[in-house]
Amino acid sequence: MKTYTMGSRQLEMGSRYLTELRCSKDILQDTKALRERLQEDGYLFIRGFHNREEVLQARMEFLRKLESMGRIAPGTPLEQGVIAKENKSAMWGGSTDQLSADFPQFLSIVNHPNVMSFFERLLGGPAMTYDFKWPRAIGHGGNTGAHYDIVYMGRGTKQVYTMWTPFDDVSLEKGTLAMLLGSQHYAKIKETYGEMDVDRDHVATGWFSEDPIEIVDTYGGQWATTAFEAGDAIIFGMFMMHASLNNSTNQYRISSDTRYQLASEPVDERWIGQKPKGHYAWGSKPMKSVEEARQEWGV
Repeated sequence: MKTYTMGSRQLEMGSRYLTELRCSKDILQDTKALRERLQEDGYLFIRGFHNREEVLQARMEFLRKLESMGRIAPGTPLEQGVIAKENKSAMWGGSTDQLSADFPQFLSIVNHPNVMSFFERLLGGPAMTYDFKWPRAIGHGGNTGAHYDIVYMGRGTKQVYTMWTPFDDVSLEKGTLAMLLGSQHYAKIKETYGEMDVDRDHVATGWFSEDPIEIVDTYGGQWATTAFEAGDAIIFGMFMMHASLNNSTNQYRISSDTRYQLASEPVDERWIGQKPKGHYAWGSKPMKSVEEARQEWGV
């Protein structure tokens, strides 16, 4: 069995710690089945959710931007996305207005009528997407620790859904997203860490843990990921613990996080408008470590 890196840990595919995501493409047109699957698994992984060619066109927008920033290795084909020796990741968080000049194809994909109609069907009413989007390019060694999204965007309805979209064929070695199966039912964590607000509580990173094995050993569950293809998407709620494998390649992993909810429900004001204010207070005071916060919470 093959081994992959997640933080400082090695996880073996097919072990008690790491398994494959379940694909829901076969039930894509069955709204009732989708809702039941989302409730059961905590996520919907859908192959071919977006148009593949349009996704690859958007990837070139990001690569051209990286090249203009000096982050593509000189003398290498742009389409390979080879990381320059400085190995700097990039994040382009901003509103539709702020991103439209550089990334129109990207915005066309994540705001596409097909995407909005899917969420309207899934959620049972007119849907909206946060104006703020989170596209990023992850360099060699980069990864994300385990966290709930609610700690970053919990001031409106709790029924917000993240759509993670890869803008390339992404092998596990390139740093795929991973879901922690069963974590939507971690009652004590939801009642403590899940009530945190990074702008209010000033907890460093906002991650619950950087040790994927410690969480499984303590609270149960299993990490699940897969090799993604351009056009795939994975959708999950605010209380689904997730993280990423490390990018162990010399190529950028380009992906985005976008959020969707019912238009009729309260919205977190930090992420809407022409110029969303985003995290306006996080880091403005001395930061508490997650370890300190977990001790206080008893988790």
